[in-house]
Formats: sequence, C-alpha cells, structure tokens
Amino acid sequence: LQKEQLMKLQDEIGHYTEMTSHILQTHTDHEMTALGDLLPTELKAILKKVENMSLTPNQSCDLHVSIHTDSLIKDLSIFGHIVDSPPSPSQSKWSSESVAKVQGIYCVKLESMTSKGERYPDGGLQVKAELRPKSYDGEVVPGEVEDYGDGTYTITLIPVTAGPHQLLITMDGQHVQNSPCDLDVRRNYSTLCNSLPDQVINCSGDPNGIAIDESGEIYVSIWVRIFSDVVCVFDEAGQLKRTIGDGGYGDSQFSYPKGLFIKGDVLYVADSGNNRIQKWTTGGQFLQNFGHRGSGQGQFESPASVVVDQCDWLIVADRGNNRVVILDQDGTWLSTINDADDISKSGTCYFRSPQGLALDPQGNIHVSSGGSITIKVFTPEGTYVRSYGDVKCYHAYE
Repeated sequence: LQKEQLMKLQDEIGHYTEMTSHILQTHTDHEMTALGDLLPTELKAILKKVENMSLTPNQSCDLHVSIHTDSLIKDLSIFGHIVDSPPSPSQSKWSSESVAKVQGIYCVKLESMTSKGERYPDGGLQVKAELRPKSYDGEVVPGEVEDYGDGTYTITLIPVTAGPHQLLITMDGQHVQNSPCDLDVRRNYSTLCNSLPDQVINCSGDPNGIAIDESGEIYVSIWVRIFSDVVCVFDEAGQLKRTIGDGGYGDSQFSYPKGLFIKGDVLYVADSGNNRIQKWTTGGQFLQNFGHRGSGQGQFESPASVVVDQCDWLIVADRGNNRVVILDQDGTWLSTINDADDISKSGTCYFRSPQGLALDPQGNIHVSSGGSITIKVFTPEGTYVRSYGDVKCYHAYE
C-alpha cells in the first residue's frame, strides 16, 4: 500500500515535470502565467500527502523512504519567487535625503511592495527616475538604476543646477509612493575649490568679504567706487537678489566694506573705510553701528574682519591698530589683544595688521596677520595659547 501511494505521487510529480518542460520550450506567456498559478498549489498538495502518509514499513519488508525536495526547489527557481500578489507601485517605498547638492551624488533607495504591503521579492521591474527643475532654464537629470534582484533598487542622480526641483520615480510606468515630490537642490560649496566653477558671480566691483546664511544665500561686500559700496545678496544659483546699504559716510552707508559675519538673522559688516562695525538684519534693515577712527577703547583704524562667538561677543580685527578687540553687542569695549601694554610687558608682538579671524569649536580665536605667515590662537578671553606655521613676526609699531 505504501509503495502504491508513493508511485501514484511520483506519477503526479512526473506529470507536472513534463508540463513544465513543455511550457519552457514553447515559451507561451499565457501558459507560463497559468503554470505559475497552478504549480505551487499542486506541489504543496503533493507534499502535504507525503507528510500525511504512514511511512512505517511492514515487518515483512525492508522499505526505507526519504523525500528530498532540494532538487524540486532548484527546478522551481527558474520561475523566480512566486508570490500571491503582484508588485504595487503605489505601495512601493523609497528613502533619501531631503536636500541634494549640485554635482554631488544623490542616492534613492527603493523597495518594491505588493498590494498587501509585503516586500515583493523579485527584481526585473521597470524602474525609472528623473530630476526636473521647476525653472525653464534648468536641465533634466535622468537617474541610473541598479537592480539587486531581490525587489530593492538604488537610484543615483547627479544634479547640475541649484534651485527647486521635482523628483519623479516610476515602476512599470506608474508613480511609486510619494512621487513626484519636491526636492531642494543646493550649491555644493565643498567642491568649489576642487573643480572649475560652473558659474561666475558677477559682482561688478571689487569683492572683499563673503558670508553665507542658513538658507544658502550668499552675501558679498563690494567696493565699486566712491559712494557706491554695497553688500550684494545672491541666491545659490548666483543670481543677484538684492543689495544692502549704499556708499557714503552716514549711518547705514559703507566705505570700503570688508569682512562679513552672519549669526542668526543678523549681518555684521566691518566698515573699514568708515572705521566702524555695522549691524543689519539679513533682510536689509539697518540696526546700528559703533566705533570711529582712533586707537582708544571703542575706536578702530580700518577694521578688516569681524566674528561673533558663543557668548555673542564681537571680535574685531582692528588692522590699522595692530590688535584684536573684543566688544559686547552694543559695541562696549571688553578687552584687547596685542595692545601697547601687552607688547611692553611681555616683549611679544602677536601680529601686525591682523586680517582674518576664525573661531574653533572650543571658542578659541585664530588670527592671521599681514606681517606674519603664522596663525596665532587665543582663548575666548584673549589669552595667547599657541602659534602654528613659520614665525615672521614684526614689531607692531616699527
């Protein structure tokens, strides 16, 4: 009886094997689809019958039965993975960063899903993607798709223009979940020094200082000619959006503006020709200025740059007075680095004609100066810490 049952199951498996071979030879799409629906169900039924059989041999025979399904599973692999429901583009999910960079690699990870919300385990789907600028003069960027064969895909795009874009991803001609979507493409400032510029910003004058706010707008202090000095504001694509101030000697006017610094929505300008520091909102509203020509407290001689530390103290490179001055937000003097008393007491000249300022994460002040190729470092309170670079220091008053 056991042998008869097994022979019957063998005949059933043989029947489906012959059917599979025939369809593989004819390559009929309709028959392939029908077999894909029928075969898993029938084979599961056969295996279920084997599991329910009593395979204990009678005492009068020596019968050993071993059911191996590895070869059967291998044969079925030519069909790929068979699932109960087809892939559903509207259910398929993707993930990526919310901001892209010009000439930077932007990757999207796509996971195909079924209508039941399950991962579709096969590859081979027609996945396409493109990045479309919302402006008419932008360039459409097609995406390169890598199919991993398990229902997951990686889409790579390299944006070429900055500004608002739309990202479109389709699967078998239908949009996937959350497609199309808005994508902000920003200028990739980290690559500007490593490649030829893709755009030259025409400042129509002599640019001096530069700063970038949190939204990516670019602020450039420009000396044009007498009574024409301004701060120009450009968008990330290099288009002039507005100007701040004008040339002159009155309040809210500039004379040879140099260093710029932005903290929050406040713009600080080293108004070098007017020997003062100015404060504006980034929107262009004048707030205040302080300082005038001289060497005393609260006075400047051609200030070159300004930064603001974590305590909201203003640090100014007072170039003509060969010192760095620390002030509060109202311009009240707090301390001075490299003043006459420093030099007479220690015999040390820290710098001549300080130009550039930068703050490290600990709040230390790094200063470059015209009379030295070293960078000197001071604590937030103004105490000298160290220097780096080759020392060429000159007396401040020679």
